[in-house]
Amino acid sequence: MIHDLKNVNPRARIAVKLVAEVGVGTVAAGVSKAHADVVLISGDTGGTGASPLSSIKHAGIPWELGLAETQQVLLLNDLRSRIRVQTDGKLQTGRDVVIAALLGAEEFGFATTPLVAMGCVMMRKCHLNTCSVGIATQDPALRKLFQGQPEHVINFFFFVAEQMRQFMADMGFRTVDEMVGRVDMLDTRLAIDHWKASGIDLSAILYQPPVPGRVSRHCVQAQDHGLQDVLDHQLIQNAKDALQERKPVEMDLPIRNVHRSVGSMLSGEIARRYGSAGLPDETVQIRFTGSAGQSFGAFLVNGVTLTLEGETNDYVGKGLSGGRLVVFPPRNSTFVAAENIIVGNVALYGATSGEAFFNGVAGERFAVRNSGATAVVEGVGDHGCEYMTKGVVVVLGACGRNFAAGMSGGIAYVFDDRADFAAQRCNIASVDIEPVIEPRDIELIHRLVTRHLELTGSSRAAWILANWPDMLNRFVKVFPHEYKRVLGLSREQLPQVPLQVSPAPEQLRRVQHG
Repeated sequence: MIHDLKNVNPRARIAVKLVAEVGVGTVAAGVSKAHADVVLISGDTGGTGASPLSSIKHAGIPWELGLAETQQVLLLNDLRSRIRVQTDGKLQTGRDVVIAALLGAEEFGFATTPLVAMGCVMMRKCHLNTCSVGIATQDPALRKLFQGQPEHVINFFFFVAEQMRQFMADMGFRTVDEMVGRVDMLDTRLAIDHWKASGIDLSAILYQPPVPGRVSRHCVQAQDHGLQDVLDHQLIQNAKDALQERKPVEMDLPIRNVHRSVGSMLSGEIARRYGSAGLPDETVQIRFTGSAGQSFGAFLVNGVTLTLEGETNDYVGKGLSGGRLVVFPPRNSTFVAAENIIVGNVALYGATSGEAFFNGVAGERFAVRNSGATAVVEGVGDHGCEYMTKGVVVVLGACGRNFAAGMSGGIAYVFDDRADFAAQRCNIASVDIEPVIEPRDIELIHRLVTRHLELTGSSRAAWILANWPDMLNRFVKVFPHEYKRVLGLSREQLPQVPLQVSPAPEQLRRVQHG
């Protein structure tokens, strides 16, 4: 994820938020090794007014504990010099910021206290749209009650900075960087004479790791994200006419599985120039041959078509944003595409728009959280279309278990040639399984399968279209309950596919491949 985000926008800082808890230092070390620019250690206090009371009381530990562990682990592994450490969790005063800096933080997050400075009275109903002081609400009548001014927040931070200056002067520091990680300037004091505090030992928080002098206690160098050798530099160079003048360009290139996030940096350049509208359809057409690495076509934008003759790894089309992906096996391959994996797990995760046509089977978690993309695939693993909220998915073959779990929007059409989808493959807690009888559904399936055949040369699509009247009866429609409710449809209006398994005709079991 860090690499994908850095590819799509190399100018952005990539931050990873971690909850302060035991072992957070080890996770922070992994985040640093994965080349994040910032790691945020978030404490157990503060948070949004909509947080459940159980979370406020029982989730996480104080930021001081998580921050101290993170700083120590990063120092011991000589990772501290290449990542910035941020902390938050009810920081309120300049003293809090100074302690955070001495424990190892360079950046500090404030939320609750500035809200109070703007007029928040902590009624803890932010999620109800009834904020009495007009802050956490979209109700026009309540928003009129807001009395906050920018100067209120500015004054608060001026006071925080002034108190910081006083503490820094007392300790002899001229800049914040000088005091980052200087745990030796902190000490403990005896607690109030109370039996509950008698056994508290804070020595672990103030532990100073024995590290060589060359090891920096704060960030002094930028992360090396390895972007200088990515394939997208060549794509951007070849697509210069499209980027500058919107002229159509085509290119043919080999690809290997070491090439990750292919198309992401190109998409970022297009989005930077033309926004979310992107380029006209098929302005940039790129044909690859070989095996693509992870996140092939991630965040692909309007106007870009990536065609791959080969196969891909996981996360293909992650965050697809209007582009088109076409993947099919090598033309000289002898295996049956509809029975073999062509794309890895978690394809089209979080896709928002665009199209994908895969001549072969996808791995697990296909189109999870899909919120607008259209896809045709010849089989999926477990958990397909989980939490899907919008879009269209056509599956021309077998599905794994737990299909459509938590699906609340969009439509899926499944070619149920085994006649076991409703009873054994689909999670029917949030969806209905219906026969395909509506003319618009029939037209949509036929159009997408035809398009799939045109783009991928799928023998399975050709066989379905050649026997269309008979094959149409094997399609079922996955229709989410919530989507029906939004459309104002009753769940009793259309017949449901029975859940019992009925044996499919023998001629349908023997699927003809070409």
